[in-house]
Amino acid sequence: MGELFIRSLPLLKDAVLMTVFLGLGAFTFGSILGLLVALARLSRFGVLRAFAFAYVSVFRGTPLLVQILLIYFGLPHYGLTLEPVPAALLALTLFAAAYLSENFRAGIGAVDKGQWEAAMSLGMGYWKAMSRVILPQGLRIAIPPVGSRMIALIKDTSLASTITVVELTRVAEQVGAATFRYMEMFLIVGLIYWVVNQILTILQTILESKTSKRYQ
Repeated sequence: MGELFIRSLPLLKDAVLMTVFLGLGAFTFGSILGLLVALARLSRFGVLRAFAFAYVSVFRGTPLLVQILLIYFGLPHYGLTLEPVPAALLALTLFAAAYLSENFRAGIGAVDKGQWEAAMSLGMGYWKAMSRVILPQGLRIAIPPVGSRMIALIKDTSLASTITVVELTRVAEQVGAATFRYMEMFLIVGLIYWVVNQILTILQTILESKTSKRYQ
């Protein structure tokens, strides 16, 4: 297996970069969109709440693979053609945002109501209280589930191989087909996924530790 790993290393290096790019890129954009959706769910305006609820319902209620295929193969029928990588990034972002919005909403909802009352008593408006008091505490509470979503997203990037994105799973398929050593190749790729996710888990743990100290 070591010899196969050495032979595949040039392809694997590029594939790891693509996997990390897709995963972290979708997590970054998905966090921004997810926070906006979470705020819309908490809004006093019924239209915003309804739109946010529908968005979460659609993207959590349908498989990611279907969403990727719809964006890549379906959008060209409406005059919008995307290359494989942008299509995969868009699908992963929209999918991640639906789950992250619920993580953020739960974190914000877990902040004690007394924090709202204290902020209002100091003369803060809704948005100032949200940005300066509620969000910092809510995001800290949401770190564990958000970190888990980031790790899951790294694994979800494997579905991008279905639209020819050359990430880790795609390389495993290509090398396996060329050498007929599928078992060894997928074991190698599985180990790489594990290492990447362990690094992210350690970073998440460090972040949790640092943020929790601020509130002790």
